[in-house]
Amino acid sequence: MKMNPIGVEDVAMLVRLMRAMQLDDPWSIPFEEGRALAAVEMLLRNPEYGRSWFVEEDGRTIGYIILSFDFSLEYGGRNAWVDEFFIEQESRGKGIGAQVLEFFEQEARKAGATAIHLEVNEGNRAIKLYRRRGFEDHHRYLMTKWLVK
Repeated sequence: MKMNPIGVEDVAMLVRLMRAMQLDDPWSIPFEEGRALAAVEMLLRNPEYGRSWFVEEDGRTIGYIILSFDFSLEYGGRNAWVDEFFIEQESRGKGIGAQVLEFFEQEARKAGATAIHLEVNEGNRAIKLYRRRGFEDHHRYLMTKWLVK
């Protein structure tokens, strides 16, 4: 398994994988390619927003992970979010996800994060992986108010 930073020249590949993720485990809102492209380009041009990597196995891109930053008084400062994490189905169950999360944790520490957060859809099989890697459930609701649609 190898991790490769995603660059602006890689947008088409990333969006292809994002579409694949939508078929597998959709966002809570419809996937709109134009909005996704704009957000990806903004992230890749502004490293203060986060970091992104492709996951490779045997020289082939099989997934990606996106780290986004926020700041929280409750969690003691800069936090890292697993904004998106996707591994193609045929590459799952081999321990790659755990390796990617270990890499992610190291990168979050290097960036000064005090905690890592993630959201996951109810029923997603990866919940067991996240718990094994030390993520804890919260008894809170995720709530969103859109400022731009």
